[in-house]
Amino acid sequence: MPKILLLPGDGIGQEIVPEAVKALEAVGKRFNRSFQFQEALIGGTAYDECGHPLPESTLKLCQESDAILLGAIGGPKWEQLPVHLRPEMGALLPLRKKLRLYANIRPAVLFPDLIAASPLKPEVVQGMDLIVVRELTGGLYFGPKKREIVDGEEQAIDTLVYRAGEIIRIGRLAFELARKRRKKLTSVDKANVLASSRLWREVMTELGREYPDVELEHLYVDNCSMQLVRKPTQFDVIVTENTFGDILTDEASVLTGSIGMLASASIGGEVALYEPAHGSAPDIAGQQKANPLATILSAALMLDISFNMHQEARAVEDAVRAVLKEGYRTPDLMHSGGKEVTTAQMGDLVAEYIQKG
Repeated sequence: MPKILLLPGDGIGQEIVPEAVKALEAVGKRFNRSFQFQEALIGGTAYDECGHPLPESTLKLCQESDAILLGAIGGPKWEQLPVHLRPEMGALLPLRKKLRLYANIRPAVLFPDLIAASPLKPEVVQGMDLIVVRELTGGLYFGPKKREIVDGEEQAIDTLVYRAGEIIRIGRLAFELARKRRKKLTSVDKANVLASSRLWREVMTELGREYPDVELEHLYVDNCSMQLVRKPTQFDVIVTENTFGDILTDEASVLTGSIGMLASASIGGEVALYEPAHGSAPDIAGQQKANPLATILSAALMLDISFNMHQEARAVEDAVRAVLKEGYRTPDLMHSGGKEVTTAQMGDLVAEYIQKG
């Protein structure tokens, strides 16, 4: 019985995680599977109760689980805390590091029934199906940082550091993924300016010799950003460093109609973490307006990657497609028309379709 740790977190995380649990329970009923759920505190909610955004008890449960499903963390309420106690810096980044989650996999797929929700013309975006592989434990977010006074003026320093081994590790994963898909890999860097990017490009080029069946191209991050809007269907798998990946995945998510549709998996260590790509959206928290589909699709990734339940994962994805085809929409998708439903109603509909098959 797989042990799944639920970390609802802050804001809408409290509303969307239960809907993914409904989907997993529906999978259990249809396929005769059993899951053991446990819940713990993380983020601002954990700080309010325990004085730290990542309590030791939560970290221990993470390490003892088979997989983790995270909702969202952070919000204006905790932005004035010292940096090391803010939810993102005090919980999410340390958790990735401690669990050795060096790779973030984010599929960006435009479901056919959401073409009208994309800001791009249908003929440009139709058929978009790409994956961004983002290095998750290196780069600017984890490099040495400091603030100091120089010549009477304050300055801040963030250091971008990558070792060749870190690049090989994420690159090999991306090549293997591309080999299973359409055999095209786009490596994104800023090699015309950054020394770390020049190392990145050299390592990726050398690694590419081991994968002669995969087409490797290199793009500067600014060009890649433009190309995602100009012709997103040209991409299959994109691999890039931490900061660039953070930005590009949010851009790609908008093309799918809503950031509420983007699932993600953070892998590398013994325990993987699954979460929607969006934030805690405190402006709509508690109003049942949040789109739970990214969290439900993250649960599908969990079934696929952590538990090798491939048929079950497809059943969840098929249920999401069916619900969208029937015209059901949460408020973030209503600009393209449809039948508006609440967060919980959307979860109920997906669970119902999973069980019906």
